[in-house]
Amino acid sequence: MSEERSLNFIEEIVEADIAAGKNDGRVLTRFPPEPNGYLHIGHAKSICLNFGLAQKYNGKTNLRFDDTNPVKEDVEYVDSIKEDVKWLGFDWAEELYASDYFDQLYDMATEMIRQGLAYVDDSTAEEIAIQKGTPTEPGVANQYRSRSIEENLQLFADMKAGKYPDGAKVLRAKLDLASTNMHLRDPLMYRIKHTHHHRTGDAWCIYPMYDFAHGQSDAIEHITHSICTVEFIPHRPLYDWFIEKLNLFPSKQYEFARLNLNYTVMSKRKLLQLVEEGHVDGWDDPRMPTISGLRRRGYTPASIREFCERIGVAKRENMIDVGLLEFCIREDLNKTAWRRMAVLAPVKLIIDNYPEGQIDVFSGENNPEAEDGDGSREFPFSRELWIERDDFMEVPTKKYFRLGVGLMVRLKNAYIIKGESIVKDADGNITEIHCSYIPESKSGNDTSGINVKGTIHWVSAEHAKTAEVRLYDRLFQVEDPSNEDGDFKDYINPNSLHVLPTVYIEPDLANAVAGTPVQFMRKGYFTLDKNSTADKLVFNRTVTLKDGWVKK
Repeated sequence: MSEERSLNFIEEIVEADIAAGKNDGRVLTRFPPEPNGYLHIGHAKSICLNFGLAQKYNGKTNLRFDDTNPVKEDVEYVDSIKEDVKWLGFDWAEELYASDYFDQLYDMATEMIRQGLAYVDDSTAEEIAIQKGTPTEPGVANQYRSRSIEENLQLFADMKAGKYPDGAKVLRAKLDLASTNMHLRDPLMYRIKHTHHHRTGDAWCIYPMYDFAHGQSDAIEHITHSICTVEFIPHRPLYDWFIEKLNLFPSKQYEFARLNLNYTVMSKRKLLQLVEEGHVDGWDDPRMPTISGLRRRGYTPASIREFCERIGVAKRENMIDVGLLEFCIREDLNKTAWRRMAVLAPVKLIIDNYPEGQIDVFSGENNPEAEDGDGSREFPFSRELWIERDDFMEVPTKKYFRLGVGLMVRLKNAYIIKGESIVKDADGNITEIHCSYIPESKSGNDTSGINVKGTIHWVSAEHAKTAEVRLYDRLFQVEDPSNEDGDFKDYINPNSLHVLPTVYIEPDLANAVAGTPVQFMRKGYFTLDKNSTADKLVFNRTVTLKDGWVKK
């Protein structure tokens, strides 16, 4: 956005810290995704915030993978996350992993035991949950809480050495079982998982929990502003407690409202369900709210950054209308996308008085909205054309300004034509429209003196290329599918994808490059799909020209 805006509350904190000389005026943020899935539009907000702060205040941002749960993590996700961050226009100071710190974290956990602040617990997960109590009832200590420091040190070393099976023991912090904050009731620090890790292999069979690994990783890296979403507010006292007891660099955690977008889901678990159960065609299905899905659909980095800027950074969560995201991509593509003609629902148009075999060549601007002009392209015109079926009406209604028998309309960048007759098949469907043209009405050199109110697009039948076009719509029929009764998948929009197998396009579009935006005149913004081939062009609709969604 070009206009000046006020500082958000995190920027106010950062500027106050700089003014007070904290951390020598240094700003170091981090983006810490877990590599257990693809990033979505909510992560884009966090990326823009963390990297944007660093850019604004001459700081840096680390990309740190929270790879402490090897069961769900994969190198595929690591690679996709790096691609998404770079695609959004950001680069990181250092690429780091929580697993880089496994030795240090183990030593820190050992130090917590030595201070009498951690113990090995043999209870099952179910027993621990019961012993923690409820929000209105305090927890109760079990017999393992009073183990000696020496015994805990030995047991923890034995856990590391692989002497126990998964779930046999955990390491817990010794805090306050009566705390009103459930996260402070002796939280887990380590669990046993005999699982191959994508980076450390089989070197470890114990892995730190998020609450223990995250703050210490921040402290090791000397992160000045650790920014996360509001669901981590109850975790902040534990974040501070570990850092204080271990006497580490005092990283500070700040929370902002996560992004909730209507007509979709933002939970990685639910997105994974959609992928694994075949409701969508992979993580980068253009209906998915993933960054890779948005990219494949034709969204641009600039439009997503603008969207994140417009929704702002707040402390209170609310539901954002996906229409704002669509507005941002329309605004961007209006200035950048080339204009081309494509006929999505074709019917043959024959110009009876146009000489057979004659070919005219017309030209049109690539993008009339481009600030510095964007050149032009040429396209052929012949006696037989394809036009949109709904650009002809057999019985025209009042104020209908397109083509009908006896009605006149201009063909975009070409001639004025007049509807003369139609041909139907045995089922009563129109198969041909016959018309006449006004030779003196050529665009740019019109001496006919005829004024018409309507203009329609067309493609020369002899020269047209064919393509498959995929019309995408919102994946869910309700605003907040996660909060509806029953399974969220019950609310999937059955019309979220409509495939048009044969669309006629300007011959110039045969040279389109995957990811390059194009406006199909009067129809919307599209992009060539990554899986297109020379023999089969596939275009995905990014967004309609106007917001045509009707709430049901």
